[in-house]
Amino acid sequence: MLDHSDTLDRAFHALSDPSRRQMLDQLATGPTSVSELARPLAMTLAAVVQHVQVLESSGLISSHKAGRVRICTIDDAALRGCEQWFIDRRVVWERRLDRLGAVLDEQVTPDEQVSPPPRRSSPRRYEGS
Repeated sequence: MLDHSDTLDRAFHALSDPSRRQMLDQLATGPTSVSELARPLAMTLAAVVQHVQVLESSGLISSHKAGRVRICTIDDAALRGCEQWFIDRRVVWERRLDRLGAVLDEQVTPDEQVSPPPRRSSPRRYEGS
């Protein structure tokens, strides 16, 4: 497995902020201007620009100028890299849990298998309280 720790660190840092995640949600629908990204957020345009810069430096988005407007676009490849990191971890843990399950199954004999407690037909009622 390749070591992309610096790239992943920047991406996960960028994803750690709820405002930046909201911007990515907006960008998932298509290219969007910085002012459009700022519209639903309760912050100044300068703060939004700083968040956009973090997203750009992480590689999650790119931007270009179209006249006087800066248009942002999501980078699917960077998101796929984050997704692959999670998939790799999930596969490892599924294998570990499968091995643990197999070990536990070997240790339990049919006589030792735990059966669920019997169901009560109605809840107990306490009188006098």
